[in-house]
Amino acid sequence: MKKKPDTSIQIYKRLSTYVTPHRGLFAISIVGFLIYSSTQPLFAALVQEIIDTLQAKSREKMYYLPLFFSGLVLVRGIGNYFGNYFLAKVSLNVIHALRCEIFNKYTQLPTAHFDANNSGYMISRITHNVGQVAQATTDAVRKVVQEGLTALGLLVYLFYVNWLLSLVFLVVAPLIALLVNYVSKRLRMLSKRIQESIGDMTHITSELVNGHRVVRSYGGEEYEKQRFLESSLYNRRQSLKLTTTGAIHNQIMQLIIALALAFLMYMALFFMEQASVGSFVGYLTAAFLLPRPIRQLSDANSDIQKGIVAAESLFEILDEPGELDEGTYQAERCKGALEFKKLSFQYAGANEPALIDINFKAEPGQTIALVGASGGGKSTLVNLVSRFYPHGSGEILLDGVEINTYQLANLRKQLALVNQQVTLFNDTIANNIAYGALTTATRSEITTAATDAYAMEFIGKLDKGLDTEIGENGVKLSGGQRQRLALARALLKDAPLLILDEATSALDTESERYIQAALQKVMRNRTTLVIAHRLSTIENADMILVIDHGRIVERGSHEELIKKNGAYARLHQMQFKEHPEKND
Repeated sequence: MKKKPDTSIQIYKRLSTYVTPHRGLFAISIVGFLIYSSTQPLFAALVQEIIDTLQAKSREKMYYLPLFFSGLVLVRGIGNYFGNYFLAKVSLNVIHALRCEIFNKYTQLPTAHFDANNSGYMISRITHNVGQVAQATTDAVRKVVQEGLTALGLLVYLFYVNWLLSLVFLVVAPLIALLVNYVSKRLRMLSKRIQESIGDMTHITSELVNGHRVVRSYGGEEYEKQRFLESSLYNRRQSLKLTTTGAIHNQIMQLIIALALAFLMYMALFFMEQASVGSFVGYLTAAFLLPRPIRQLSDANSDIQKGIVAAESLFEILDEPGELDEGTYQAERCKGALEFKKLSFQYAGANEPALIDINFKAEPGQTIALVGASGGGKSTLVNLVSRFYPHGSGEILLDGVEINTYQLANLRKQLALVNQQVTLFNDTIANNIAYGALTTATRSEITTAATDAYAMEFIGKLDKGLDTEIGENGVKLSGGQRQRLALARALLKDAPLLILDEATSALDTESERYIQAALQKVMRNRTTLVIAHRLSTIENADMILVIDHGRIVERGSHEELIKKNGAYARLHQMQFKEHPEKND
């Protein structure tokens, strides 16, 4: 059953829990704003005193009133500083906590979440949406506290001077409440659209940056320009609607308050006949000071609604369940026996299963090659071993223990994975090889892994060697060089189970020869699952599995399957023929 959306109050309450650890700083800021706000009605009272002193015979107070005015300005400034400074500290702490919590959550989300969600929206949550929450927890709170207390102080002063006349504000209060309620709903709707459009623009930009070579090669510049233009125009329309709504809201509210003040002025002329001139002017001064804090409160409401929508999107992510990890079994180092029993798997939302009744066993140290047409289920099978997706039907056993029984981190400690799509980081070559849990590796261990992967051949030619920065995703390296670094990373991990998913596809012939020699040496002591299209990678495998439409249609050694003259032999004739120059 779908969870009922949280109300604005529930979201803001949850957001306030991030303020709780900093309640001391928050209290100081409130005291500062309280001091600032209390000076507003005192200015009105000062105007009353000045006028009454001018009309009085005795002018003794005239010597003290300028000092009183200067003191008010000083106290107002101190209160304003303390309020803003300490509230900013609270807000920045909240934003830091939220950003880190969202990023940490991203590291825990299952692979299926990344498959189903737009990367642009995920990035904009940490950048734009958190910024919107910042406004709701800084500018908005400052305005609500500072201007709210100011308005309250002025109203107290007005009721103190003449409570009967001041009842006019109670008459317009329901009208203002209805207006604010309607506008709040519209602001939330428009804010959500704007956030979605920013996520869309971020996604389009990310695709252009990452795929600029493809865009230029295929003349996609105009298409990408049009995509971004439409997204930006939509954002502009929604932003304009948001601004228009706020502007009209402000003007209507100002008109209601102006009419109330006009009526108040009219009534004051009749009912304050007995009051002193100073009292009359002071009363009207306080009344005419009132629209400004109310307008500021209206602006704060706009920021609050944006912040609520932004916070809602952040809390949606934080409430997402992380990767399922109910296993408790841990092994220091597995032997590497891997077995599939009656395994079937279907992706969420897919019409057909990706794998059907998979049964095979790999003994420790054996190499199992998976071949077949693209989309047959080979990558799905190895992804299930890593528990990137949870398997439902059937079993996958590692050393006789179901992989779901393993603690997730411990299971992945037993695996080394090299994908066709290599992921490298904007760091040095050494740090890319010794990544994550491998950061404790020594320099000699890194060098050995790079040598075994035939990577030192090109690393040695670089000015800074292993300390060379390789750019985002290794943009400064060739495809073959990047894959050799990924292989070096896997070799350094020295896991008992090695998964090679098209790991040698981008290598030139000479590089592949060296890597094949290194792989043969490495594979002797670990179980290896190989997905490859090159015969040289799989012809020496202990067992070859031909997978077609999610089923194992043939199994056996290279020679056995060639003699069988079935699916593997046909694939061999079409895709696995060696180049003539490789036969020497």
